[in-house]
Amino acid sequence: MSVYPSRQVNLLIDGTYFKDGLCLILYRDNTIKYTQLYRLTDGEWFEELAEDLSNLLKLGVQVESITSDGHKALLKAIKLVCPKVPTQRCVVHIQRMCRIWLSNKPKSDAGKKLRLIVSKIHLITSPQERDYWLVELVQWYEVYKDFVNQKTINPDTGRYWFTHKMVRRSFMVIRNALPDMFHYLYNPRIPKSTNGLESFFGHLKGHLNVHRGLSYQHKRQFIQWYLYFKNQRSGFL
Repeated sequence: MSVYPSRQVNLLIDGTYFKDGLCLILYRDNTIKYTQLYRLTDGEWFEELAEDLSNLLKLGVQVESITSDGHKALLKAIKLVCPKVPTQRCVVHIQRMCRIWLSNKPKSDAGKKLRLIVSKIHLITSPQERDYWLVELVQWYEVYKDFVNQKTINPDTGRYWFTHKMVRRSFMVIRNALPDMFHYLYNPRIPKSTNGLESFFGHLKGHLNVHRGLSYQHKRQFIQWYLYFKNQRSGFL
């Protein structure tokens, strides 16, 4: 597959898995809807991700931003290879995971109110709206910080765990992602989510399901040809 060494490339990077353990990682130019690079592997590994990013830079792809779901190995690779590139965390992924952890009907008041705050993330379209949202989040934490940090201690071992782990997990995910959640507010070219890739993966798997029973090797070949023809349709081949 040939790269298209354009300027101001806003990459979407994500991986998807198939039933036999095959993992496809895409590096897709969001602006021109072109797959700059892909890797067929068995997981999202730091060494491979770093190698892919290095190769893209060597081939002349000028990366302006990277949007991802925040996989630790990928964030580590980005920090090593292109540390000055803004890394936008997928706000939809953050929102989705928090909703799963908090459930549709949280039992605690803290969970209910945090879920309302989470539901507004994807609606933020300006720095002012972000600031109002941040104030709401900070106020929530001030009220419920004892609840969030409450621990249950095993009297026999002395070990502890956080009592309300799902509420805490949701809050911590947001807090840790905050530095990279809102780059898109200052550059309209930066996509705020990886939804474009998820849709792409969905179409690929839909076509692949038509050909059930393919061997592992034939499945790899099918994916390679699918990506090739998709790029060809983009008009940049």
